[in-house]
Amino acid sequence: MTHPAPPFHAAAAGEHTDDLDLPKLANALVPLAAQAATAILDIYDDPTRFATEAKGDGSPLTRADLASHELLTRGLRALSPGVPVLSEEAADAPLDERLAWTTYWLVDPLDGTKEFVKRNGEFTINIALMTAHEGIARPVLGLVHVPVSGTTYLGVAGEGAWRVHHGHRTQLHAEAPRDTIRVVASRSHGNPATDAFIDGLGELGRGVERTTSGSALKLCRVAEGTAHYYPRVAPTMAWDTAAAQAVVEAAGAVIWRYGTRERFQYDARELVNPSFLVAYAPDASLPASYGASEPTEASPPTVQG
Repeated sequence: MTHPAPPFHAAAAGEHTDDLDLPKLANALVPLAAQAATAILDIYDDPTRFATEAKGDGSPLTRADLASHELLTRGLRALSPGVPVLSEEAADAPLDERLAWTTYWLVDPLDGTKEFVKRNGEFTINIALMTAHEGIARPVLGLVHVPVSGTTYLGVAGEGAWRVHHGHRTQLHAEAPRDTIRVVASRSHGNPATDAFIDGLGELGRGVERTTSGSALKLCRVAEGTAHYYPRVAPTMAWDTAAAQAVVEAAGAVIWRYGTRERFQYDARELVNPSFLVAYAPDASLPASYGASEPTEASPPTVQG
């Protein structure tokens, strides 16, 4: 069902966020993300400003990443004074500080920089509000915005998930497979372990259709019901997934540590994520091979503070 987008109105929910109105924050994030998207697209559409450089890990960095980071950081601090902001472009907060945080923003100002450079439009802005206890965190609010299409995905714990496009809001519900199992996989990071999981889905007695996508859009595909599974058997970073996880879970889907049915969480000691699986429901059917131990090549290195 699609209708003009009303504001969220329900009370805030979530441990350590009692003094924050999550629905109000969700409403405020939409125009903030739109402003960051404008800054990104100004560079995306101007060849004279479209330059990249390599970060320390070899991944690309553009002027758009930095412009979005500066705008979002400033805006989030204004929305919620005193709540720390951890961004991909400013992830140097000492470990002892991160361990002490009970609430913080986790931001990827431009997720899918490779897709940005390829100019395929599959890049996003990711903003998550995290609640933490003894360094273990989970998202309670998430926004994923697609600058090229203008589409926004929102998830609020205990309230629901929505897709907002051209001023209209559609509530999202993950869906179980009917005739065909649809799997979304990374466009840029395929590997044999992912292929093996997808092949194993054929054991479930339905046809299997595979598509690829970039950035946090893959998780959003499961949330909106256009895909049923997203296996990621390779490392990602916390800011790549947290915002979309909030959308996924608010839509009734799940994200598990790969090889288990354990809820995916975030450890302040390791900003690099382990492998994970997004599935359409807590009782989602899985291939027999899924219970195997996680491949060693997907084990994340420890990030020092």
